[in-house]
Amino acid sequence: MRQTRERGVRRVVMAVLAVLGLVLASGAVAAPAHADTTICEKYGATTIQGGKYRVQNNNWGDDTRQCINVTGTGFSVTEASHNRPTNGAPGSYPSIFAGCHYAQCTSGSGLPMQVSDSRFNGIRTSVSMTYPGSGVYDAAYDIWLDPTPRTDGQNTGAEIMVWLNRVGSIQPVGSQVGTVSLAGANWEVWYGNIGWNVISYVRTSATTSIDFAVRTFVDDAVGRGHVQRSWYLTSVQAGFEPWVGQTGLAVNDFSYSVGGGGGTSGCSAAAASSYQWNNGYVVDPIAVTNTGPSTINGWTVTFTLPAGHSLTGSWGATVTTSGQTVTARNLSYNGSLAPGAKANFGFQAMNPSGTIQLPSGYTCTAS
Repeated sequence: MRQTRERGVRRVVMAVLAVLGLVLASGAVAAPAHADTTICEKYGATTIQGGKYRVQNNNWGDDTRQCINVTGTGFSVTEASHNRPTNGAPGSYPSIFAGCHYAQCTSGSGLPMQVSDSRFNGIRTSVSMTYPGSGVYDAAYDIWLDPTPRTDGQNTGAEIMVWLNRVGSIQPVGSQVGTVSLAGANWEVWYGNIGWNVISYVRTSATTSIDFAVRTFVDDAVGRGHVQRSWYLTSVQAGFEPWVGQTGLAVNDFSYSVGGGGGTSGCSAAAASSYQWNNGYVVDPIAVTNTGPSTINGWTVTFTLPAGHSLTGSWGATVTTSGQTVTARNLSYNGSLAPGAKANFGFQAMNPSGTIQLPSGYTCTAS
């Protein structure tokens, strides 16, 4: 196991030092970056794009010198000499983020946001990275969730890591618990707990870029029982965990956006009735309602089947599954809805163990 509770302790220490760093850091670190800015302070950070994103050196796991060059769209590691044991914690996590992290909140992120909030469905992020030819590191998203709308301190709910690349004999927290196909790729799924749940998705083939809806991975973690819909997304981060090296790592471009996820700005979905027998059940109808001021020309509803449940049939929509996440899309005849109009669909599912728990938390996106 390459990470232990040491990581949690060090991040708590990091929080205290980071606050001190904000007070003691030089003016170049404290001020927003309007041109390239070099940061070598252990916990130095700055904002870009008018405060929309924050870039942090975050050299939390090592005392060796690390420097990053911050651009208008990302950053690169210009100096680093980490040499950490590969069976322990990494040296740092230089990264860029939107949201709130240890009392530092970016502007316009809408975070913290409850996973059950209709707007959550519209959150997307993308990143483009550059990797050096050697070293030991992972390139990963860090998506943080907390049972409360936390804006400071250590999150205690879950940490979802999305590894786009790993080089060297390193592995995520815990152990591998499965595989899954998400966001157009195949991933190993790892799970561990270091005071909070850590769910890591390790891409089976490396990539330098990705564009995805944040709920793609959150929904899968919910289906596995490691995240609750009552929890809050607090930040979305992208960066690197180096063990050896690693000059040359770079985030070329990072984006985060909050679209219209439903509710008052698109559509809503709710189950009207259901019935059960032995180890099966039917939910019908699920009513999709246009809640916006103009006609919509299509809708997509997503929800999570409880662990152990599987879909056995559906009607009124084209339905696909990925892990425990179910996606239902309108058919040709029921996608166009005037303001206030409704469309219905339904599905049948089963649980071989005989324990029935009806799905909840239907979210709708209009197109």
